[in-house]
Amino acid sequence: MRGTMLKSLLRSSISDASRVSRRGFSSESAPERKVAILGAAGGIGQPLSLLMKLNPLVSHLSLYDIAGTPGVAADVSHINTRSEVVGFMGEENLGKALEGADVVIIPAGVPRKPGMTRDDLFNINAGIVKSLCSAIAKYCPNALVNMISNPVNSTVPIAAEIFKKAGTYNEKKLFGVTTLDVVRAKTFYAGKSNANVAEVNVPVIGGHAGITILPLFSQATPKPNFSDDVIVALTKRTQEGGTEVVEAKAGKGSATLSMAYAGAIFADACLKGLNGVPDVVECSFVQSSITELPFFASKVRLGKNGVEEVLGLGSLSDFEKEGLEKLKPELKSSIEKGIKFASEN
Repeated sequence: MRGTMLKSLLRSSISDASRVSRRGFSSESAPERKVAILGAAGGIGQPLSLLMKLNPLVSHLSLYDIAGTPGVAADVSHINTRSEVVGFMGEENLGKALEGADVVIIPAGVPRKPGMTRDDLFNINAGIVKSLCSAIAKYCPNALVNMISNPVNSTVPIAAEIFKKAGTYNEKKLFGVTTLDVVRAKTFYAGKSNANVAEVNVPVIGGHAGITILPLFSQATPKPNFSDDVIVALTKRTQEGGTEVVEAKAGKGSATLSMAYAGAIFADACLKGLNGVPDVVECSFVQSSITELPFFASKVRLGKNGVEEVLGLGSLSDFEKEGLEKLKPELKSSIEKGIKFASEN
């Protein structure tokens, strides 16, 4: 009985996932699209590989890592969906993994451990990002690059500088994936308001670490009716969501599954934009002129060239205006840290 129920639940979940990913394009009408995942054998990379295999907009799925990729690729390749899967292992095969990619997703890097901030990861992950972006500039300079590797507030500026040095930088094609902040804000908001989470929308601006994450609950839909104390608590929980998971896993990992889900959501939006689906809007950390900072997360409209438009912040509450001013110095410092690393290495 229990086995029958489990099979039914799995069938229903996969069917729902397929319907969601098909929204806007059927696999029959979708053009050929190659997606490369760099760091595919890691904690985020494996579930992300699974989710991208389920996406009917993907025709070729290229999985790369320094070790363990053949097993992940073999496992995922048995799933009966559209995309062909090829695994590549070792730096000598990175170029082959990247050639012809339309979208490159980078979850590569070391995970956070208890007591470790995103910035503690900086030196290791910055070096990894530098190496991978140098290869992207050489083998698929026109791809949309989705940066997941933390600290995103620094790794996106590093990537920009590497691409500038190579003469391939296009600010419309480089994204810091902040979707998990939006996913968390929606979930926590729905939990407090008893709204249907599928109908909730909460923009999140700023950056992707601590106080630089600023959910705009004043702009949430359905319209909020919360006290100031509840808004403060929801904001704090959204900002500390990653730490909540790290502590709950007690030294055995970070937010790998929810991050993979968020990464798949954003990659799907990029693919839809490339394929000409209208009005695809997601929050992302991109080159921006809406504040005095060179990079900033806000809503962006995605299209055939990547970023079609960086959307404004809209009307902010006094609490949000205060949060915006508080986050700027820390975000500025993280951006400058990334630029400095790229210039010195």
